[in-house]
Amino acid sequence: MLAMVLHEAGQPLVAENRPIPTPAAGQLLIKVKACGVCRTDLHVVDGELPNSKPLVVPGHEIVGEIAAIGEGASRFNVGDRVGVPWLSETCGHCRYCTSGRENLCDGARFTGYTLDGGYAEYTVANASFCVGIPPEYSEVEAAPLLCAGLIGYRSLKMAGECKRLGIYGFGAAAHIIAQVARWREIEIYAFVRPGDEAAKRFAGELGAVWAGNSDERPPHELDAAIIFAPAGQLVPAALAAVAKGGTVVCGGIHMSDIPSCPYRLLWGERLVRSVANLTRADGDEFMEIAPRVPVKTHTKTYPLSAANEALDDLRNGRLQGAAVLVP
Repeated sequence: MLAMVLHEAGQPLVAENRPIPTPAAGQLLIKVKACGVCRTDLHVVDGELPNSKPLVVPGHEIVGEIAAIGEGASRFNVGDRVGVPWLSETCGHCRYCTSGRENLCDGARFTGYTLDGGYAEYTVANASFCVGIPPEYSEVEAAPLLCAGLIGYRSLKMAGECKRLGIYGFGAAAHIIAQVARWREIEIYAFVRPGDEAAKRFAGELGAVWAGNSDERPPHELDAAIIFAPAGQLVPAALAAVAKGGTVVCGGIHMSDIPSCPYRLLWGERLVRSVANLTRADGDEFMEIAPRVPVKTHTKTYPLSAANEALDDLRNGRLQGAAVLVP
């Protein structure tokens, strides 16, 4: 099979011919039909997330068809469509796993980071951590739901009850979760890179009531804000934009250092919190909600061999919506 492999952080992926993997006990062999290109993949490839598996195959927004089933993997059947998200497996017995917080497990392993992922024609995955794909979605349409959608959904839950929500960084996750927020009758205030008029128009098309530069103040105080851009300097800006008692959610796995800021920005019982990974419950909930909204994903497809081009387009802000690799 063709696989795109990371040999050295900061360098382009290398196309290799690898043997098709064999599913171990509890695993599925999945023929990859589509794999989304996530900013987390970019952090892995660029070395901002250290200690990845040597010669790892990135990719954790995988949609495919089950080609074979390992011993004891009974949730699905050969031929079923499944999704493989970022969280690949956990220890199952620590205080986090036994209290509904498996996303915080210290023994967790991650698709496309500590285990090989979906930038390949086939992959294997733990059946217990795979999710079913709603029939309303094609493979390409569904791929961004597996991380941009799931992390966006968890971020929205962490934001709490709100009427006015700010979203910083209007990319793949924002374009999905903005639709869920509007479905819940939440007003969206979009913050984009200064000068990115295309992103402002895109936010408006998705129902944002206001779109401005990331260094601007919105016309009204916000109840909450979600930061998807990996820029720490946005945390003080978001704190300044939310009302007392408001929440600022950092939705990425990597962010540049947060600069110092006056205590008055945090005062007033404002809350800053991060989102760490996701749980299987998040996946089940979101895959039930997405068709009811209905969430429409905006995608640009690339052949698997063009993974470096897709990553570069994401790196340089040339995408509206999500990039998806198609083997």
